Amino acid sequence: MKKLAFLFVGLFVMTLTVWAGNDKPIQVEELPKAAQHFIKSHFADQSVAMAKMETEFWGKSYDVIFTNGDKVEFDKKGKWTNVDCKHTQVPVAIVPKDIQKYVEKHYPDAKVLQIELTDRKGYEVDLNNGFDIEFDKRFKVVDIDR
Repeated sequence: MKKLAFLFVGLFVMTLTVWAGNDKPIQVEELPKAAQHFIKSHFADQSVAMAKMETEFWGKSYDVIFTNGDKVEFDKKGKWTNVDCKHTQVPVAIVPKDIQKYVEKHYPDAKVLQIELTDRKGYEVDLNNGFDIEFDKRFKVVDIDR
């Protein structure tokens, strides 16, 4: 009986390993409508180098990489989860007002290069001055790294 249970567990783990992380290139038109609208609204002047759908055990996600190296990640519904601008700054309209105010007050010359929604429904921002700041869902600073 133990051998049979181990066999089933082994097969289950192998199936998950093969199934998870399955990336598939897609066209921008195949992204969820919310993601398409986000790109048109905030990255209209950028050219898309690649879009892909990632099939994971718990669902799908989408990545869009632009020709200048900027990258946006979306959840299965097309809501952004990470905006990473390598050579430019994150569009100001994406950054919540409270985070903008904090950055302007404490780091007036800094630009937001990356913003990510954290698992705890907060935000993490990376600034061009080397600081990484984590905010909770009420926009209170919970961590600063350099």
